[in-house]
Amino acid sequence: MSITTQAKFAAALVDPERAVPKGLTAWNGPRPERRFGVYRNNVTVGLVGALASRFPVAEKIVGNDFFAVMAHEFIRLHPPRSPLLLAYGDDFADFVETFEPARDIDYLPDVIRLEAARGKAYHAADAAPLDPALLATIEPERLASLAFALHPSASILRSPFPAVTIWAMNAGEMELRPIDDWSGEDALVVRPEMTVQVHRLPAGGVTFLEALAAGADLTTAVEAAITAAPDFDLSANLAGALAAGTFTIMR
Repeated sequence: MSITTQAKFAAALVDPERAVPKGLTAWNGPRPERRFGVYRNNVTVGLVGALASRFPVAEKIVGNDFFAVMAHEFIRLHPPRSPLLLAYGDDFADFVETFEPARDIDYLPDVIRLEAARGKAYHAADAAPLDPALLATIEPERLASLAFALHPSASILRSPFPAVTIWAMNAGEMELRPIDDWSGEDALVVRPEMTVQVHRLPAGGVTFLEALAAGADLTTAVEAAITAAPDFDLSANLAGALAAGTFTIMR
């Protein structure tokens, strides 16, 4: 099979509007349309299932049928580029932002991003989290210049919606009930040991961690956090990050 034929074959597999590529034959006859249709359906069902397994909360929020339609369109426009499906759907949230039928569910892309971060954390490299007790061994004059390396499983997410609460309610982590406060929530997703954890960050926390992730020292990160959130609490944020296993080393 030539590269051109392979490309046409792959494109037709994920787009039911495309005709069966010319030159294909089936073992039981010269017209392979029916067998190709069965194969195409099996591939699509498998990819929809892969997306549903990565984003179960999104599927629960919109329902199985709506999610399947959304996934079908995503698959048509963004077919897999690798036989390994662990990362397939990393750009699903960006697609959902432009998917007109989901326009009114404006928080859905951020919930999907949170689920994608959980998948990334689950498959990330193992690394021992920094022992919080080590901080007590640092000379006070060195504290301001400390820098921290984030755990390889860590992701930091910003959202103008209560994405953490919405995810937690639909994932069974919290009781499902009306949300009175629709303020934005930022999240830290990390797997310091065996279990992926989702933490809602306090005021300024996302700016603080983003600065540290970019290589800033503690003083610079604190200044950035205070600029973003004047009520930033260093003790609460640093203690929370250490307890969550956010860092691997400090230097």
